[in-house]
Amino acid sequence: MNFPNPFYRWRPHPWHGLEVGEDSPRIVNAFIEVTSFDAIKYEVDKLTGYMRVDRPQRSSSMPPSLYGFIPRTYCGERIGGLSDHTNKGDGDPLDICVLSERPIDRAEVILNARVIGGLHMIDNGEADDKIISVLENDQYYKNVNDVSDLPDVIVERLRHYFGTYKLIPGKDSDVFVDRVYDREFAEKVISASIEDYHDMFGG
Repeated sequence: MNFPNPFYRWRPHPWHGLEVGEDSPRIVNAFIEVTSFDAIKYEVDKLTGYMRVDRPQRSSSMPPSLYGFIPRTYCGERIGGLSDHTNKGDGDPLDICVLSERPIDRAEVILNARVIGGLHMIDNGEADDKIISVLENDQYYKNVNDVSDLPDVIVERLRHYFGTYKLIPGKDSDVFVDRVYDREFAEKVISASIEDYHDMFGG
C-alpha cells in the first residue's frame, strides 16, 4: 500500500504538527476549539495536544463564531510590537474567529480560513489578538474581502463577546478590545506571529 506524503503515523499535535497554510497570510489553516453552540470554553492542552476543559462560559452570551487558532503561530515580542498598549504577546498561538453561513457544530476540525481583519485585544497587559476570517469556500461570504464588508452587527457581536467573556461579577476586568483592524493589518499580525513562532520553537 502506498501512503500519502506526508503520512502521519500518529495524530500530529494541533499547534506544532499542522501547517499554517500554503497561502498564508491570506488563507490559513484554523484548528477549531470552540463552536457557536458551546457553553464551555475548551482549549488545546499545550503539552499533549488533547482538548482540555478550560472553564464554563461566565456570561449568558454564546460565541458568535467558530473559534480556534492558527497552527505554528506564537504571540510574542513581534505581536507586542504591533500594539500601542503593550510590548508582549500572551504566549499562545494566534487566535482566529471563522464565520460560516452553515452551522458547524463540532470542534477539533481543521478548515481553510480566508482572512478579512481582526480585533486587537489586551488581556491582563498582554496582546491577545483575534483574527477575523470567513470559511474559504463559503459562497455566502465570497464577496467579503475585508472586515468593512461585514454587517456592523456581526463585528459588534464579536467585539462585545471578547470584551465581556471573562467578566467576573464584582471584579474589575483586565480585558478590553482596543480596535477593529482591516485585512492588511491582520496579515501583518499573522506574519509577525509566524516569525515569533520561529524565534520560540525554531523552523
